[in-house]
Amino acid sequence: MKIRTRTWLAGFLLLAATPVVAQTDAPPGRVGRLSFLSGSVSLQVSGDSQWSDATINYPLYTGDRIYVDQGGRAEIEFGDITLRISDASDVTITNVTDDLIQIGLSSGTVRLSVNSLDSDDSLELDTPGGPLVVNAPGTYRVSISPVRGTLVAVDHGSMMVGGGDGATDVEGGHAVALTGQDTLEVSDVDMPPEDDFDRWGADRDRGLVESRTAQYVDRSTPGYSDLDAAGEWVPDPSYGPVWYPTVVESGWAPYRYGRWVWVEPWGWTWVESEPWGYAPFHYGRWVYVDSRWGWVPGPVVRHPCYAPALVVFVGLDNGRRGGVQAWFPLAPREAYNPWYHTNDRYRNRVNVNVNVTVVDYDRVRYANRDRGFTAVSSETFRGGVPVARRMVPVSSTQVTSARVIVHPQITPTITAMRGRPSIAPPPPVITDERVRTVVHPIPVRRQPMITQAQPQPQGQPGQQDQQARPDQRPRQEPARPAQPAQPQAQPVVPPLLRARRPAPPADPGVQARQQAIEQHPGRPLEPQQIQNLRQGRPAGPMKDRETPRDVRPAPQPRPQPPQQQRPEPKKKDKPN
Repeated sequence: MKIRTRTWLAGFLLLAATPVVAQTDAPPGRVGRLSFLSGSVSLQVSGDSQWSDATINYPLYTGDRIYVDQGGRAEIEFGDITLRISDASDVTITNVTDDLIQIGLSSGTVRLSVNSLDSDDSLELDTPGGPLVVNAPGTYRVSISPVRGTLVAVDHGSMMVGGGDGATDVEGGHAVALTGQDTLEVSDVDMPPEDDFDRWGADRDRGLVESRTAQYVDRSTPGYSDLDAAGEWVPDPSYGPVWYPTVVESGWAPYRYGRWVWVEPWGWTWVESEPWGYAPFHYGRWVYVDSRWGWVPGPVVRHPCYAPALVVFVGLDNGRRGGVQAWFPLAPREAYNPWYHTNDRYRNRVNVNVNVTVVDYDRVRYANRDRGFTAVSSETFRGGVPVARRMVPVSSTQVTSARVIVHPQITPTITAMRGRPSIAPPPPVITDERVRTVVHPIPVRRQPMITQAQPQPQGQPGQQDQQARPDQRPRQEPARPAQPAQPQAQPVVPPLLRARRPAPPADPGVQARQQAIEQHPGRPLEPQQIQNLRQGRPAGPMKDRETPRDVRPAPQPRPQPPQQQRPEPKKKDKPN
């Protein structure tokens, strides 16, 4: 195993030089996407203690937590980086920014596939044994066992282990076990044999590498490979490459088969029911050509900027009790106007995909208003339920005359903010309390190679467990990662993870946020309001000025009154 020592001081100085508030001006341009689910998978949104059933295509952000139960699997895409989770695994999305992905693994097994890693990108995986930092593209497997500790295997690539003095780099083809409290003991161990979980992950990786869609979008676009089997690419002289879905029913339209949920800091967010729908509904634009809908990704952009839904909202008053909310998809060259706290740099990033220029919203004539119009009751919209079978009929007159609004002025329900209670919640051993992430650098010490045949010293409890091989499973058995301890009768202590970077402050609870949103219905809370709630104070007023987008006829020049000939000024009499 190749070892290169690193000092904690150098890493600390590098971290200290990075502005802590650099990401507070606007949301990041990337999130995690739940791209695969099998079996029972539960989600705990940031700031909440209730578990809900995870759903495909749900966006994951800082503070969210995923638990995969026995026999289940899950996958989270971060563009070029994919995290695959085996069963009996507890994973926290500790922090996501434009230049950092920080993940916590409390129990179970994960497989991390890194297709590419930009020079300014940081990827950290925190474990009870210590922090792990990915140095290069590659494939990495990490398992947490209550008996054997933290086991790290690098198939190919390079990973730094530890955050204290003497941190070591584990190179491809090597594995280590992490144990110890006051000193992080890094012991070389044999590479675990490939199992069903590894083979499944490798097969998923091949799908990304061989995807035809990578010819038309950057590989950092989450969900691009799902388009291969669900549609076809056709060149268009006006729009460039256009992707047409071929697995949709008659009457299908974008943003019609799914539901609206509330995700901070974006607020109203579309979660599509189509398994392939993540990329087309959060990047690019839609166009109606030759009686069918097509997705226009626009120019190829490295790390395209995520948007919660690229739509235009309109308000209707059709006499229905509680009101009606409606929307339609943006077309190419139509600007997206975020309804959440942002800045000019973010607006430019989120609009660059389709060469959008700044326009006067009062003069826009939207191309998809007539064909892509979807309307539902306000209760359906705010309730976090599928909308396709709950559509409200509207007349063509209402469609053309509907008033464009910044966002629906309604408050989300608790279900829209956290999801429905999980049918099969995690076992009692998985505490509902927030996972604790601490920065406590300890010295790192390398131990000699441990093999199964090595004699075990007597009289040292626990040493035999630490020196066991990382994986004793036969090749032919299905994947069974290290299992958490059996449910205990006594209270469960929240998991403790060792990290190089501190976790961001916890979000306020769902109920507290909902009450604050009621003061400004439909508007996501701004950073200073979230901070006020964290400190137990009222959220306070909004500071951002919303951009009006009412579509009105272009103003006509006012008629000028006829000019009258001005009389010659009279000469003033000279004073006597």
